[in-house]
Amino acid sequence: MLSPLLGCTLTGPFAPASAAFAATIASLRYQAEVLGIEVVNTLQSSESTWLDYQFSVPGLDPVTCTVRGWANEDNLAASESTVQAAVGLMSVHGRASGNAQALGVDYVSTLTASLALTGAIATAVGRLRGGNVSECKVSMASAGLLAVSQYLAGATAPDAPESLLPGSTCAVLRPPFTSSDGIVFELETLDAGPWRSFWTGMHVPLEDIAKGWHGFLMRYAKAVSPIPDTLCLALAQRPYAEIVTRCRQSALSICPVRTLEQRLDERLQASGPWTFALSAVSTPFRPCTSELPLSGLRVVESCRRIQGPLAGHLLSLLGAEVVRLELPGGDPLRGMAPLADGCSVRFDALNCHKQVVEVDIKSAAGRCAVLQQVREADVFVHNWAPGKAEELRLGETDLAAANPPLIYAYAGGWGPQGHPDGLPGTDFMVQAWSGVAAMIARASATAGGSLFTVLDVLGGIVSAQGIVAALLARQLSGHAGRVDSSLLGCADLLMHKPTDKGQFGGVFATARGLLAIECCEPSHLEQLAFGLGYSPSAVGAEHERLLREQLLTRTASEWQTMLQARGIPAATVVEDLLDVTCNSRFQTCLSARAYTRVNSPWSFT
Repeated sequence: MLSPLLGCTLTGPFAPASAAFAATIASLRYQAEVLGIEVVNTLQSSESTWLDYQFSVPGLDPVTCTVRGWANEDNLAASESTVQAAVGLMSVHGRASGNAQALGVDYVSTLTASLALTGAIATAVGRLRGGNVSECKVSMASAGLLAVSQYLAGATAPDAPESLLPGSTCAVLRPPFTSSDGIVFELETLDAGPWRSFWTGMHVPLEDIAKGWHGFLMRYAKAVSPIPDTLCLALAQRPYAEIVTRCRQSALSICPVRTLEQRLDERLQASGPWTFALSAVSTPFRPCTSELPLSGLRVVESCRRIQGPLAGHLLSLLGAEVVRLELPGGDPLRGMAPLADGCSVRFDALNCHKQVVEVDIKSAAGRCAVLQQVREADVFVHNWAPGKAEELRLGETDLAAANPPLIYAYAGGWGPQGHPDGLPGTDFMVQAWSGVAAMIARASATAGGSLFTVLDVLGGIVSAQGIVAALLARQLSGHAGRVDSSLLGCADLLMHKPTDKGQFGGVFATARGLLAIECCEPSHLEQLAFGLGYSPSAVGAEHERLLREQLLTRTASEWQTMLQARGIPAATVVEDLLDVTCNSRFQTCLSARAYTRVNSPWSFT
């Protein structure tokens, strides 16, 4: 079953779309079509500050979903770049890219589309199991805050909070690296041994190798990776072919930063970010037990780092009981500073709602314990290395024998085909190979992609979405089985037919602070000129000169208020993540606990 939701329908004002929501609507339509959902346009204009659509499945009244720009329903204009600015995403990306700036891809819009469709599908799953919710709401702001939730946790920790501002590390002395013949490339290893061997072979001082390793490890947690200049210089003095040879000798992975055109695979892009292999089975009826749509369902998760744990976290926010399998003694990442109540705040941000069972999955007793957990579950999700599940005899066939109606989910790096060069399927490797890094580099004027974990976060959302779609297929047609998602599939989703960037936009200096402006409609440009007091006939360089001069006369906050009153998407660029916690727009999105926790991106009624 390649398209699990055939017979379902998505109905709404999808064309012509409001320019501010164009990227979200385009991604929403594409994702729906990949899942087999028929998309029906109502031929009426969508609102400029929100989108309403209906999701219909056989045997149910339609589910209504509302997508807004901001979470507090104030109906002020929002856009991709202004939400990136307000939630701190520009700040996190700017830590290593030199300054606060947009990612240059429709990131928040893609997250929003995925969350909106997931919420609608989950609502239908709940209704079919006796639940009484029929409406789902999500916002671009809540999607953006979810993306930075781990970084926000680190910034608000009670013990040694992180204060990493845009430009806090050098934008050049960081991955990716550049060879003497101009090839830009990423390196990857999760083990200090290959790192030490590689640099020792190039006669780099041991002290610098150790500093470089510490900086290299910071990428995933802090979005910075300060590398000593001796390491960067050693690579800049050698041709790429020699570096590749040295990497092979040291078991260090290497991947050039490629453009989308260099790796275009139409077949993969056409298939979407999921692969479903579902077949008819006898499925149990598990009634909904609360107001959340996945209540009464049980998920077993065996995942590390970000992608898989985020998928489990989202399923828990939808109401599922999530049991997390950890090694005896617990996941080592629990101890990674900064801490709150003895636990890493970054770890807790993705795992706070889960039950934990410690098990040695490599032992016979541990395998039996996993099978026992799975017998009582509706979903099993893992992100083990390729081939590990079969080695442990915990693959799809093994678990289906224990529980035939189980949804078996794999959140991987490269997808079912794997990678021909055996590269590890980590965020930065996939960014480099897929073309995402090149797109971000072009927009950010850097050598490569973002050190914000662009694909891990999107990968967790997409994995949860595939699981929820499989649960609906099980409920509708009695089909269960396997759903695969991958970081590479997410990269292709992110780059699928980029939308027009609108009339005008950017990040601008003011009397105090930076301001993001995005004129999505011709009327926005006219209102911008009237609001700032210059002629609407000014164009090109003259228009930008007048704009920049006028913006220096007031603060970013003052301009935000004035421009939004005129219907223009504008937002103060958050540079210090602590400022996110003070934004009244986000009151319903955040909870002040030992650290600031991001709430569920969905609300159901």
